[in-house]
Amino acid sequence: MSRTPASQPHTEPRRRALRAPTDATRFTPTPQRPVRAHSQHVEPDTDIEPHSHAWAQVAIAASGVARITAGNATYLVPAWRAIWIPPGVVHVVSVVEAAELLTLYVLPQDGVASPVAASTADWEHCRVLEVTPLLRELVLRMDMTDDRGEPHPPEWLARERRLNELVLDELGHAKPVRLGIALPADKRLRALCRAVLDNPQRHATLAGWAREAGASERTVARLFRDELGTSFGPWRQQVLLGRALTLATQGKPMGLIASELGYASASAFSAMVRRSVGVPPSRFFDRG
Repeated sequence: MSRTPASQPHTEPRRRALRAPTDATRFTPTPQRPVRAHSQHVEPDTDIEPHSHAWAQVAIAASGVARITAGNATYLVPAWRAIWIPPGVVHVVSVVEAAELLTLYVLPQDGVASPVAASTADWEHCRVLEVTPLLRELVLRMDMTDDRGEPHPPEWLARERRLNELVLDELGHAKPVRLGIALPADKRLRALCRAVLDNPQRHATLAGWAREAGASERTVARLFRDELGTSFGPWRQQVLLGRALTLATQGKPMGLIASELGYASASAFSAMVRRSVGVPPSRFFDRG
């Protein structure tokens, strides 16, 4: 049995820094080099401006927690998970906890933007993936330099191509993780949802959030049903899961995380995690 915390005093959201995206043209994948990689450190409370690429992108959090918003959903990417972003999808990267991001740019093969040989509907949309120990080591061994250096010799390119093939094979077999949070198209409700994402513990009930938004609870509840096909409670539960990821990244013990999120016991919190992502907290919060 879970409980919800009392509403907290209204606090202004922390100011977020806006940062330009990396110049991806310096890491353009080609038939000779179909997978390119680079790394970057991003400070907390930072948003990377909306952008897209002509090729697929895989963003991997080597540490910290990132939130990537694309279309009508936002995706949580904790340490050593990855998000697949198809070509042409405009996305915003929001760093929750200081993060080391590893990025792969993947050239579509024969017009198919998928790491597997045959196209499947699964790869036409963003999805969060488990990063296996093998995939982790392969990515860490990839060249992270851009195209401004000296050309590489044929034997070096041949080795990189073998790494590329293994990376694509591991990506194609990576297990998806349910870490997407739906966002509405309605501007009023979207603003409310973003406020919940920024500080989910400020109000425990829909009534509190509706008052802050200057709308009636009934109106907001109807918008949730119409726009997202769910009620506020289950939607907020996914947001709380994201907050739990951030707290786990800070090294806080499970019991303290459960208490801070308003659960009566660690077992109640564990049950919520199992329902949401299908694995126990010990595995879900493992940072590798």
